[in-house]
Amino acid sequence: MPYPVDKIRNICLLGHGGDGKTSLLESMLFLTGGTDRLGKTADGNTVSDFDPEEIKRQISIQIAVAPVECDGNIINVIDTPGYFDFEGEVAQAMRVADCGVIVVTAKNGCAVGTEKAWKAVKKDGLPRFFYISKIDEENADYERAYNSLRDAFGVSVTPFVIPLVEGGKPTGVINLITEKAFKADGNKLTEVPVPAEEKAQVEELRAALIESVAESSEELMEKYFAGESFTEAELISGLREGVRTGTVAPVVCGSAITGVGTMQLLKTIVDFAPAPNEVRVEKGVDGSGKEVELKYDPNGKTVAFVFKTIADQYGRFSFFKVISGKITADMTLTNTRSGASEKMGHIYIVKGKKNIEVKEIGCGDIGAVSKLNDTKTGDTLCGADINVTLEGINFNEPCYSQAIAPKVKGGEEKIATGLNRLKDEDPAFTVVNNTETKQMVISGAGDIHIDVLRSKLKSKFGVEVELSDPKVAYREKIRKKVTMIEGNHKKQSGGHGQYGNVKMDFEPIEGDDFIFEEKIFGGSVPKNFHPAVEKGIREAMEHGVLAGFPMVGLKATLMDGKYHDVDSNELSFKMAARLAYKAGIPQANPVVLEPVGSMKVFVPDSYMGDIIGDLNKRRGRIMGMTPQGDGIQMVEAEVPMSEVSDYAITLRSMTQGRGTFSVKFERYEEVPPAVQEKIIAESQNFEDEE
Repeated sequence: MPYPVDKIRNICLLGHGGDGKTSLLESMLFLTGGTDRLGKTADGNTVSDFDPEEIKRQISIQIAVAPVECDGNIINVIDTPGYFDFEGEVAQAMRVADCGVIVVTAKNGCAVGTEKAWKAVKKDGLPRFFYISKIDEENADYERAYNSLRDAFGVSVTPFVIPLVEGGKPTGVINLITEKAFKADGNKLTEVPVPAEEKAQVEELRAALIESVAESSEELMEKYFAGESFTEAELISGLREGVRTGTVAPVVCGSAITGVGTMQLLKTIVDFAPAPNEVRVEKGVDGSGKEVELKYDPNGKTVAFVFKTIADQYGRFSFFKVISGKITADMTLTNTRSGASEKMGHIYIVKGKKNIEVKEIGCGDIGAVSKLNDTKTGDTLCGADINVTLEGINFNEPCYSQAIAPKVKGGEEKIATGLNRLKDEDPAFTVVNNTETKQMVISGAGDIHIDVLRSKLKSKFGVEVELSDPKVAYREKIRKKVTMIEGNHKKQSGGHGQYGNVKMDFEPIEGDDFIFEEKIFGGSVPKNFHPAVEKGIREAMEHGVLAGFPMVGLKATLMDGKYHDVDSNELSFKMAARLAYKAGIPQANPVVLEPVGSMKVFVPDSYMGDIIGDLNKRRGRIMGMTPQGDGIQMVEAEVPMSEVSDYAITLRSMTQGRGTFSVKFERYEEVPPAVQEKIIAESQNFEDEE
C-alpha cells in the first residue's frame, strides 16, 4: 500500500565532499533494517555509490535515492555529491526535496560546501537541518563545529541533540526535547540517565528551545510569559512551525560508524520535517500558457515530475515525484513537452541500484519507471484531462571546456552517440561542433566532471577519447584599402591553356560580411567570369595571410583585367583572383582578431583584490562592480576568450570554491601586437607539425 502524503518525508543530504553524507545514509538503512550490513565508501559497497565511477573514485558523482522506514513513515533520502563539479546533480535533488539535511563534520565545521548548501535551500525556501557527523573521531570538536554554524548562519541554528560526553569523549547523544540520553553499545543504543555534569547545559539549551517555541504563536507566547510549561505536543508543534518557516534550523549530531545519533536524526526528521503538501506548491503553465499553481492533492488528477534519468544499454530509467493523484502500473500518461503518450509499464521503488516493483506510488512519493521512449529529465507527465507543464530544473551554465576527439580515427560517430546517451543522465554538460576550429567541444562544471564523462564513454560505449584545450576561433581582417592589385594566372604549353588576369581593390568594411563588386568598363573581363572571380576570393578568404585564420569584413572590387578567347575559363579567373588576394592582403595592414567575452564573476568581498588582479593578468577590462547582498560582489568584465579556458579551475582555487562565473561571447577585437606575434608563431608551429 502506498504511504499517505502526511507520512512521507523527502529529504536530500547536502554538504561538502567527504563530510559523511553517504555513510550517514548507510547508517540510516542499517539501523532501520533496510540493509543487513553497514557499507563503507572505502570498500565500494554502499547503497548509494553504486556506479563503477563512484566505486573507483570513492566519491559520489550522481544522486541516489533510498527509502528509509521509521515509525510508520517513509523518508525518501536523496544522497547528493559534495564535489562542486556535480552541482547539476544537486539541482535535480533540490527540485523534488522538501527539506535539506546539511552534513558537516565535528572536525571541520562549516565548510564551503556547507555555505553553498545553505544558500541552495534558502533560495528554494526549504526547511534545513544540520547533522554534525563523526563526533567520535580524533580531533572532533562538536562545540567548535556548532559555533561555526551559528556564526555563519545566525540564531536560527538550534541544537536538538547534543553529544553525551563521558571521560572527555562522546559516547552517545542527549535529546534536548525529550531530555533522554542514549549510549552506544556496539551497534545497539541503550537509554541512560543524563549525567549530572551535563544537566545544567541541557537545561540551558532546552530553555532556548522553549523560547523558540514561544515565538511560533501568540497563544504559546502568552503561555510562556505566564510561566506555564509547554506540553510535549506543544513543544513539537511549535518547533515544527519554526522549522517549516525557516526560523529554526535543528542541529543533530552523531556517528554513522557507531550509529549514535542516527535514530535521533530520523525521529527529528519525522517529527519536524514537513510532508510534501505542507511546504511545496508547484508552479507551471497550462496548455494555453497561463501560469498555474498545483497543490499536492492525493485525490487530484495525476501529475508527475521527472527529475533524474539513468541511461544504459536497455534504455532509460526515469525517476519521478508524484505531485498530484497517484501513478499505477500500466497507466498511460502524456508528456506535456512532446505530446507523446508514455505507458508506465513497470513502476518501482528504488533503493540505490536495487529496484522493487510496486503496483502504485502515491502523491508526494518518489518512484521510478523503465523504458519511457520520449521523456527526459525536467519533463512533466500528466493524466487525462489535465495539461500542466511544471517548472523545470535550472542548471548552471557549463564553464569549463575541452576539445574531445577519438584516440582511433573514425570514432567521431561513436563519441556523438555516447555523449547523446550520457546527456540523458546528465543535462548539466553541453557538446558543440565548432565548424571554425573543426573540433567537438564538451563543456561542464570542471575538470573532474569532464573526466568522469570521458571515463563513462570508455566503460559504457567502448570509445577512448583524448581531451585537449579547445582552439580559439581567431579571425583576420585588413585595416586599410589597397588598389589595383594584379593577379595573373597563365599556363600555356601547347593546346588549350589557362589564362586569367584581374586587377582588384581590397578594403575593410564593418562587420564580418564579404562584399564583391565589379567596375569593369569595356568588357576587359567578360561578365560570365565575374562569379568565378568572386568564388576565388571567397575560397581564398578561408585562410588569412598572417596565421591562416578566416578573413572577415572584406570588400573586393574587380576593377580591370584581361582574358584570352581560347585559354580563359572560370578556373583561370578563380586562380587569378586568389593570386590577387595573396598579393594584396599583406599590403592592406592585416591584423588578427580575437573573440572577447562578457564575463560576470560572483565572489565574496574578501576575494575582490585577487579576482581583479587575476582578470587584469588575463587582459580583462573591468566594467563595473555591483553588490549582490550576503557579502557577494558581482564583477563585470570583458575578457579575451583565449584567456578564460582554465578560469573555472583558477577561480575555484582562488576562492576555495566560493566564486562562480558565467561568460558569453560578445564580439571580435584586434589582438595586441605582442599577442599577435605569439599567435602567428603558434600557428606556424602547428603547420610544421602537420
